[in-house]
Amino acid sequence: MPLALLALAVGAFGIGTTEFVMMGLLPDVADDLRISIPAAGHLVSAYALGVVIGAPLLAAVTARMSRRTVLIGLMVLFVLGNALSALAPDYHWLLAARFLSGLPHGAFFGVGAVVATNLVAPQRKARSVSLMFLGLTVANIAGVPVATLMGQDLGWRATFLGVSVIGAAAIASLFLLIPKDHTHAPSGGLRGELVALRSLPVWLALGTTVAGFGALFSAYSYVTPMLTDAAGYADASVTLLLALFGVGATIGNLVGGRLSDHSLRGTLFGGLTSMVVVLLLFPLLMGAQWSAALAVTLLGTAAFITGSPLQLMVMEKASAGPSLASSANQAAFNLANAGGAWIGGLALAAGFGVTSPALAGAALAVLGLAVAGVAHAVDRRRGPLSGRERVIATHVPEQAETVHG
Repeated sequence: MPLALLALAVGAFGIGTTEFVMMGLLPDVADDLRISIPAAGHLVSAYALGVVIGAPLLAAVTARMSRRTVLIGLMVLFVLGNALSALAPDYHWLLAARFLSGLPHGAFFGVGAVVATNLVAPQRKARSVSLMFLGLTVANIAGVPVATLMGQDLGWRATFLGVSVIGAAAIASLFLLIPKDHTHAPSGGLRGELVALRSLPVWLALGTTVAGFGALFSAYSYVTPMLTDAAGYADASVTLLLALFGVGATIGNLVGGRLSDHSLRGTLFGGLTSMVVVLLLFPLLMGAQWSAALAVTLLGTAAFITGSPLQLMVMEKASAGPSLASSANQAAFNLANAGGAWIGGLALAAGFGVTSPALAGAALAVLGLAVAGVAHAVDRRRGPLSGRERVIATHVPEQAETVHG
């Protein structure tokens, strides 16, 4: 695999760290700024809102720019947002800075996925995307725990300064390692990107992302009370257990990338089916500490097996203008985060028990399977060319333009 993928992974590592570290810093931020924990929780929502708005907006605005330039510019915006977070004088400034930090998130992964697939041979497309996302999953194992400890020992502002340094390293890596000849501006520009978004298969792929990852966040948002109240773990053990989720996510990401290069749709259906099974077993697995630890690991594995195929499915269906659709898939991921947490909360509020969010997640995973099934049926009806199993393996518009141009 080319070293350029390392540059993308470094950026993904920084983004993953800043996205999830706020959960661990909420008490410190609340104490320092003299606000309530629920008010501090709005800082998480502000970041997610930035992702949802920024992903399609920035991808559209930069449609005619070199993708290498776009990636570097997005990381500059990322560094600026995190530096302003560290310097924020009060809660409202921090809220605005967190929103700014979230703006480049989705577009970076969306454009980065397109660049990654154009750096490798056709039969390694999915693995290239999974290696970029490796930065995100490793952030959950190493970046978030280290950044949380830094914030607790040195103050939460030090954490965001540290993330800014990671972003600066990503900028240098992108500048040095991303080749210019693979990242030229797409000839279709914004019009081509928008036309690609009018496709029904693209929207079905995005719907699968919302339902499939909504299943994950329905359970994962409430995994701490499951581990403490159902499995009997002490509060101090939860951080280590969440690192196990990161280990599982890393394994699932790598496995999903490798399998998707052989059968995209088979990997997608297999990952969603695994999600259904794991989430249905959650109430049973939370009955003992050893099996609860296994459940958290399996949840990460099953969920992230679907990550690469879902990203590449969107890119395949929008092959004439993949950057905007690929970025929109990141917005869909964050909608899944918010929607899944809301649905899981409804199950808890209804009094169905501490593990009920997992069962609600299983229902969402079944819905994801249903949407993926409809997408498969639409592909079959439209003909064999629209239902290829290997994403962009036989149609690589970027490379074709490079050869003929």
